[in-house]
Amino acid sequence: MSAISTAALLEIAVAAAKAGGNHALRNTSRRTEAVHAYAHDVKLALDVECQQQIESLIRSHFPEHAILGEEDETLVDGSRLGEAKSGARDADGYEWIVDPIDGTVNFSHGLPAWCCSVAVRRGKEVLAGAVFAPEHDTLYAASIDLPSTRNGVPIRVTDRKTLSNSIIMTGLDKNIAPGVAPLEFLSRIAQSCRKARVMGSAALDLCWVAEGLADGYFEGSIYLWDIAAAGLIVQQAGGAGEIVALREEPNQMSYVASNGHIQSELRKLLAL
Repeated sequence: MSAISTAALLEIAVAAAKAGGNHALRNTSRRTEAVHAYAHDVKLALDVECQQQIESLIRSHFPEHAILGEEDETLVDGSRLGEAKSGARDADGYEWIVDPIDGTVNFSHGLPAWCCSVAVRRGKEVLAGAVFAPEHDTLYAASIDLPSTRNGVPIRVTDRKTLSNSIIMTGLDKNIAPGVAPLEFLSRIAQSCRKARVMGSAALDLCWVAEGLADGYFEGSIYLWDIAAAGLIVQQAGGAGEIVALREEPNQMSYVASNGHIQSELRKLLAL
C-alpha cells in the first residue's frame, strides 16, 4: 500500500475529534456518570463512549490501522490495566492516538476547559492531529506539511524571549518521581515566570501556546495521548516541544514545550 496523503489523514483526524467531542457535548447531562473515581481523577462512561465513536469513524476509513487510546486501559468494572493496548500496527505502520476527553475532571464539574484530541503517526513521526474544544466551538489542527490553524485561520507562537516575562501552563506535580518533593516543579516555574497557570487540560494548554495565549508548557507526568496532536500543533505554529524524561508507566513522560525562544531556559530551570 502506498503512503496516505497527510491531507486525507488530517481530514479524518478532524472528523474523529469532532465526533468524540460532540458526543460528549450532547450528553453533558450525564457528565457525572462515573465508571470509576480515583483520589484526584475520574473515569466517565462518556470517556469510553467518546472513544468508541472516534474508533468507529477511524476504522470506517482505515480498518487496518492501529489505535492507541487512553480508554483502552479502563475496564467495564472501572479497574485499570495500567497500559493502553494499541495492538499490532498495520503493515504500513499507521497508528492513531486518541484522548476522547482531555480534562475529564473539568468536564465532570462543568468547567469548559476540556477537549477531544486525535493524532495519527507512522513509526515515531506524528503526521496529523486535531484538538477540538466543543464548548468553545474551537478546532485546532495541523499536519507535518501544513501550518497550525484555529478554526481554519493560521496561528503562531509568541515572540517572547525571556522566561521572566512569560506565562507558563503547567500541572500539579504531586508525585512525579521518588525523591522529588510534591509541587517542586510548580514552585520553580511560578517563581521564575510572570505567571504559572494550571487549567487541567494538557492538550488545550499546548494549543494555547501554539496560538500565542501562553509562552510555554511543562508537565512532569503526562501521557502520549495528551500531547500527540497538540505537540504537533505547537511545532507547526513555530514552537518547540520535546519529551525530556520517560516515566514508570508505558506511554508516560515529562514534556516541555514553548515558543522556542524560552525552551532552553525552561529546560534548564527544570533540570531535565
